[in-house]
Amino acid sequence: MKKGLKVFLTAAIVLSAVACSTSNDVVKEGAKEKVVETKEEPSVPKEYRNALRSAETYSDMMHMSKQGIFDQLTSEYGDQFDAEAAQYAIDNLDANYNENALKCGENYKKTMYMSKQGIYDQLTSEYGEKFTPEEAQYAIDNIKGDYLETALKSAKNYQENMSMSKDAIYDQLVSDYGEKFTAEEAQYAIDNLDN
Repeated sequence: MKKGLKVFLTAAIVLSAVACSTSNDVVKEGAKEKVVETKEEPSVPKEYRNALRSAETYSDMMHMSKQGIFDQLTSEYGDQFDAEAAQYAIDNLDANYNENALKCGENYKKTMYMSKQGIYDQLTSEYGEKFTPEEAQYAIDNIKGDYLETALKSAKNYQENMSMSKDAIYDQLVSDYGEKFTAEEAQYAIDNLDN
């Protein structure tokens, strides 16, 4: 059972990282890599400085929440820093968690065709991104774009990959256990599916 949990946790971390890493983070071939200088303070233990560097990467590249970063830093399947080093990193990390939540939410909408409620739930879930409700709400309030089209993309995905009927797709789109789109968004999707 423990091995299965390890595999599940590792998969969840990887999915979270992939989901929240946006295509804007890809460095184009030949482009110069951004160099971040960190102030080296000899009075701070190297382990603490390493934890901070790792935390900066999780925030800047993977757009993780404060709790998500702390958990990754201390995880036996992650960086394996002790709690004190991880807390030092969190306390000294210059991160904008509202913006991290926004970038993560935008990517869920764009790549996984998630509804507003689905994104909010994923951002705040203890099994998901672990953002605060305020950070998740900031993301929801600032994600640009049309959820009608997002619902349509999700519906097309169900139609093409799972060969579902329109009725079954509609139910999946509005279900509290499914996609959590509004009835209006789901109906738009059904009305615009190919026959």
